[in-house]
Parts: sequence; C-alpha cells; structure tokens
Amino acid sequence: MKHITFYFDFISPYAYLAFERLPQALQGVSYQVTYKPVLFAALLGHYGQLGPAEIAPKRTWTYRQVLWQARAQGTSLQLPASHPFNPIGLLRLALACGHGGACNRFVAETIFRHVWCGGQEAADAARLAALTAQLKPARQASDAGVKAELKANTDEAIAAGVFGVPSMVIASTGTAPTGDVFWGLDALPMLRQALGGEAGFSASDWRAAEGLPVGASRNPHNEKKTKGSC
Repeated sequence: MKHITFYFDFISPYAYLAFERLPQALQGVSYQVTYKPVLFAALLGHYGQLGPAEIAPKRTWTYRQVLWQARAQGTSLQLPASHPFNPIGLLRLALACGHGGACNRFVAETIFRHVWCGGQEAADAARLAALTAQLKPARQASDAGVKAELKANTDEAIAAGVFGVPSMVIASTGTAPTGDVFWGLDALPMLRQALGGEAGFSASDWRAAEGLPVGASRNPHNEKKTKGSC
C-alpha cells in the first residue's frame, strides 16, 4: 500500500477542491493519506514568491476559476467574505485536534468547509471559538507544541520539495515524504497514475527533468531595462 502526505493550508481554494476530490480521484487504488497543515505564506517566503491573491489580475482569475472548477466537479464552494485572511488560528486548531503534526480527514473537512462554504469571514474570532467548541481539540491551539508542529510541517514540506498547496508527496519508503511531489488540483490524475505504477514515472526523461540545464536566469531586483527592451 502506497502512502501519501497531503500538505495543505486552509487559505487555498485549490487545496479545498483537491481535498474534496481526492477520494473519488483515487477510487480503487490502495493508499493511505496523512493530512499535514502547513503555512502557505512561509512557503512563498522561502521561495521569494507572491501568492495568487497578491497579484491583482491573477486574484480575480483565481476566484473565478475555482468557482468554475467547483461547479465542474460538483463541490459546494462559496468565496469567504474576504480573502486572503490569516489562517494561523485554523491551522493550529487542526493540529490541536490531532497528534504528530497531522490531523484526521474529519477535522480537515470540517475546517475547510468552515472557510469555503457559507461565504462568511473565515478568521472571525467568534466563528473560530464556535468551531473550536465543535471540534473539542485535545490540546490548546496556543500550546507551544502545536505551534512547533506547524513550523516543523512547513520545514518538512520545503525539505521534500514542496513549493505550493495542495501538494501530495508519495513516500518512496515507509511513510517518509521523500518521493515525487504532485502539486495542485490538476495533478490528481497524475497522482493516480503514479500510484498505479505507470512506467512513465520512472522513465529516463521524467527523471532527467530535474537536471535540465538553465539556459538563462533573471534577477528582478538587479535587472536594468534598456531602451527597446521588453
């Protein structure tokens, strides 16, 4: 049986859609999943990137695309009253309900739907308090151990090559996330084929992709535009 680590942040609508779609996408495949919350903002900071909601035209496109994708896959989705929001309280709550840096599917589902169903403020303090009362976590979300688990999950994800959410990592041995990274909702069909042992995922061109030489590089902080350049 293959093992998948599913890295996610509740701030991401793509993570929500992939989470909802995962059982159907992998129906008939023998697998286990560990659900690990990570801080998407820390991934962006590590790689020096902006999030989709931080680029104005991309922000509008993202919201329209996920509304379309939700309808296409039959998943209920309403945009929260504001986005982006600070997801730390929700991430820590998920970890406080679990152990070892993971949460179960019920907890993740409940929090995802808190954010992406109903069109309310995701990080509202009163709603967070009500959600906490509903889930009855074994630990306080403010515990130092919970905070440390969120950081450790994020560091682990970066070490495994994760750069965005959702990301699914197939363990090459045991349950350690050391295999290939499958990023995004649209990677679910790829993930299924990889779990099924499709030959293309061990082919020489697949493995050689990570060593493709860089032909040109760009440093946006040091670039100097010249007349006539584009």
